[in-house]
Amino acid sequence: MTLTLVLFYAFIAVVSVQIIYYLSFLFSFGLKSPETRLKKQIPISIIVCAKNEAENLKKNIPSLLNQDYSNFEIVLVNDSSFDDTLEIMEDFAANNSQVKVVDVKVSEAFWGNKKYALTLGIKASSYDTLVFTDADCTPASNQWLAHISSQFSNEKSVVLGYGGYAKKKFSLLNKLIRFETVMTALQYFSYAKMEIPYMGVGRNLAYKKEVFFNNCGFNSHMALKSGDDDLFINEVANATNTALCFSKESFTISEPKHSFKSWILQKRRHVSTAKYYKAKHKLLLGLFYLTQLSFWILGGIFIYLGVLVLWIAALIALRFLIQWVCFGFTAKKLEETDLILLLPLLEISLITSQLSIFIANLISKPTHWK
Repeated sequence: MTLTLVLFYAFIAVVSVQIIYYLSFLFSFGLKSPETRLKKQIPISIIVCAKNEAENLKKNIPSLLNQDYSNFEIVLVNDSSFDDTLEIMEDFAANNSQVKVVDVKVSEAFWGNKKYALTLGIKASSYDTLVFTDADCTPASNQWLAHISSQFSNEKSVVLGYGGYAKKKFSLLNKLIRFETVMTALQYFSYAKMEIPYMGVGRNLAYKKEVFFNNCGFNSHMALKSGDDDLFINEVANATNTALCFSKESFTISEPKHSFKSWILQKRRHVSTAKYYKAKHKLLLGLFYLTQLSFWILGGIFIYLGVLVLWIAALIALRFLIQWVCFGFTAKKLEETDLILLLPLLEISLITSQLSIFIANLISKPTHWK
């Protein structure tokens, strides 16, 4: 058997695996409608952990206070900031009875560890239902809390939300950041729908306090600088206790990074936790990325050689068609439709960036969270 034929069969296998993934994503999440029926409002503690976020707190805490919700508190956790973060928090607390402040002092044992600060915030919270967001996030509506809380039930104790990024005109980096966010959401929502949840994002995440304490909090990975959201959810989420919230009113919007270097540093911290996921999740995620990378490499080789042109063109077209349909439905659901036409360019850019991040993390470990 010639090398060309071996590569052709390999390409067929790669395309087949990619099609299976995208069809699974399409039918598990892409075609699903969000649950918008609101239920009885339960008491909620919103927890915001911040390190040197004075300006973001001034801008975004009012939108939390303005939630159309009957019973909630906001726990603001100052993680050893050296700007005006603590003062801003105390001002909000002085003027709003719903706000309490937890001031975390510098600890040699837990320096730079957001999980330690979050743990103190959770212990200080008054209610059994916890909703997490970041200081640079703002809810998309004043119904955010109502939609998130509606997903809780006797069976559902973990709720995964969508945390998007603000759109910036004429910025390819901004589109790449938002594309990566949509692709990540497509996967973690789809896997959760298929009853194999593996992560959530701390920008928009909720769970019962008992879930935290029954898991001994972040104890098993406290030494890791990242993972307070994805690695924790990887431990506690299962087929029966996890709900999704992706109605437009339930989104949070964050300010994206403005330079490629700062975004890469952020993603390096996030990606560093993936090797600690459960084996089945690492296998599924690894196979998806490996076949993505192989699709572009093998496709490029065949296009360069100019052999089996019709077969290669048909396979490429079929894969892109199914991917476009899946991504298109998801992008519309998550209000990111401007990304659809740029899909091939954004995908190859993201794959290249992810490869560089993987290599960089092999060479050196990313630093603390701020």
